[in-house]
Amino acid sequence: MNGNSVRDDTQLDGATMRRWIRLCAAEIAANRDFLTQLDAAIGDADHGINMDRGFSAAITELETAGDAPPGAVLERVGSTLVYRVGGASGPLFGAMFREAGASLGTIERASPEDVLSALRAGLDGVQGLGAAVEGDKTIVDAYVPALQALERGLRANQDLAEAAASAAEAAREGVRATVPLQARKGRASYLGPRSAGHQDPGATSTALLFVALARVVSGPT
Repeated sequence: MNGNSVRDDTQLDGATMRRWIRLCAAEIAANRDFLTQLDAAIGDADHGINMDRGFSAAITELETAGDAPPGAVLERVGSTLVYRVGGASGPLFGAMFREAGASLGTIERASPEDVLSALRAGLDGVQGLGAAVEGDKTIVDAYVPALQALERGLRANQDLAEAAASAAEAAREGVRATVPLQARKGRASYLGPRSAGHQDPGATSTALLFVALARVVSGPT
């Protein structure tokens, strides 16, 4: 990637971040049974249930967030997910939001460049905890291509809405690419070759979060 500056003047405040989380929760809730079915094939058959419970709790938590800035909103969501989502998903998605929030610090409005940096920090949090890379059949397989697409779009002077839409599609493609993979991390790795042929539920949830981001930055929701 080159070092061109991002020219979009979009600014995301705390209210926008809360709308993103509400959309994340809605996407997870709508796909809860599908996520659980995916997890039944290669995991503990509880991913959708756990993620739905965690994001529902996050929505309740944010009702008391008041006018918290974007970073504080994401950190609160991360902490809620850590404590309310079971299995490995809670710590991983929790780390994602916590680190993204910490990256934003106390700024009142996040620029597209800030959003990119925050999502990069979120990926660092996920990988720092789970040590997964692309091809391991995990969250990372959707997250990395989404982040790369977002950065490519912004560096090409797309506005945040266009770049986020590209990121969502790249995340979906990343999810599809997990199907033939043999899992090398997480619960699914215990199945060895039998994990191949199944879509990864964690990557699927990750794509839903990027879909929600694309929706919230595209305009009023």
